[in-house]
Amino acid sequence: MYTFLKPYTFNNGMTVKNRIMLAPMTNFASAENGEVTDDELAYYRERSQGVGTVLTAVANVTPGGKGFPGEIGIDRDDQVAGLSKLAQTIQGEGAKAIIQMFHAGRMAPPDLLPDKETVSASAVAPERDGATTPRELTEDEIQSIIQAFGDATRRAIRAGFDGVEIHGANTYLIQQFFSPHSNRREDEWGGSVEKRMRFPLAVVQEVLEAAKEAEQPFLVGYRISPEERENPGITMEDTLTFVNELAKQELDYLHISVQDFFAGSMRDASDQRSRVQMIQDEVGEKIPVVGVGSLHTPDDVERAMAGNVPFIALGRELIVEPKWIEKVEAGQESEIRTDMSVNDREALVVPESLWNVIVNTPGWFPVKEHVEN
Repeated sequence: MYTFLKPYTFNNGMTVKNRIMLAPMTNFASAENGEVTDDELAYYRERSQGVGTVLTAVANVTPGGKGFPGEIGIDRDDQVAGLSKLAQTIQGEGAKAIIQMFHAGRMAPPDLLPDKETVSASAVAPERDGATTPRELTEDEIQSIIQAFGDATRRAIRAGFDGVEIHGANTYLIQQFFSPHSNRREDEWGGSVEKRMRFPLAVVQEVLEAAKEAEQPFLVGYRISPEERENPGITMEDTLTFVNELAKQELDYLHISVQDFFAGSMRDASDQRSRVQMIQDEVGEKIPVVGVGSLHTPDDVERAMAGNVPFIALGRELIVEPKWIEKVEAGQESEIRTDMSVNDREALVVPESLWNVIVNTPGWFPVKEHVEN
């Protein structure tokens, strides 16, 4: 039996049926006001039947924190009814439902924001073409955003989710506070690595406090990117300091965001150690680690778990093959779909909005042109 098919019980008593999570992937399929749509529900229903846990696409905790068109929202109480449908859809297929939440910070497209103005730890633009320079957040705004994460957690509880994942990765606001590139503050929120940890840890504390209001076991995870390419940028040394601090919190898991589980440093080509494995070796005995990144086959997943990483999240693999787990369980590994044609959208139950991005982004997914017989 594959290791990843075994159940797992968290410290809070919640048991998941296996070690595979659906990775949190933006699907661009929510309504303009952040409401869940039928297309979104169908997409999750199709992918919730085999995995133990579903991590939803990221949801913004404030109107000014929206990062994508068609993004799900968790910033208003009137969204709870739709969020409840999403949680029930996932749980109805046998998976635990965890909603990921964030504030996009300086990575938000200005035209999606109420005042068309991006904000961040400091007024430093990201290193990318056409980037706008954000406005530095005030102390009151920082406190308000921290509170917004707590309010979002309460909405998740009311909607019936099994947990939340704090998105502290992929260059969004929480990471922007931790990064010496985007955080040049000279107050209590910036400077040394300890000061740059303060905002992420304040969000964690706020969310954990709100999570105590759940009447059932409720998971709180944290997603982190180990490094940044920018100089100055987040180094592995920074991250190992940070994960040791995160491991002291009452978090239920730590999700490591990388493109390739086995890849080495993006800052130092001579350092070929897996970033995920380094974090597992550092804190894995204190907090469960979730690995991810270009693991296509059951053997890939087993090899990744050989270093005692207890969970693996699959993203693109479960878009290309929604029945990945079911085929493994049935001994049909050879029938797992590894590519798709431009005509497969309906068969794979992918929202048109996400499908258009997939087929128009060369190299992101293994898409082949459909050939008529």
